[in-house]
Amino acid sequence: MSDPVATITAVTIDANDAAAVAAFWAELTGTSVTDVVDEGRLHFLSAAGGAPELCIQRVPEPKTEKARVHLDLSAADLDAITQRILALGGSWSGEERTMDEYRWRSFQDPEGPEFDVLLA
Repeated sequence: MSDPVATITAVTIDANDAAAVAAFWAELTGTSVTDVVDEGRLHFLSAAGGAPELCIQRVPEPKTEKARVHLDLSAADLDAITQRILALGGSWSGEERTMDEYRWRSFQDPEGPEFDVLLA
């Protein structure tokens, strides 16, 4: 008998204003909010290509420290995606990082959770 395995079904981001943060992520990733449940506490975004759903969960407490888990996205043009993220209400420190063949920028969504965008 083989060991049981678990499947990643969603990545969840906590937010005070779940609707606004869900709109940010839907616009940035070119997806849409597909379901809102529990009186607006949970907003699910469509997943592309078999990827896990993104879930934005309303919580009462604000973000207070760096998260130990974050999303990594990729884009063909770091300058263009940076401008899009800023226009959507995200933020960027202005720092760009490289490691071996990888080049990326770290951002924050409108409520502060971090994510990275790698040059594709």
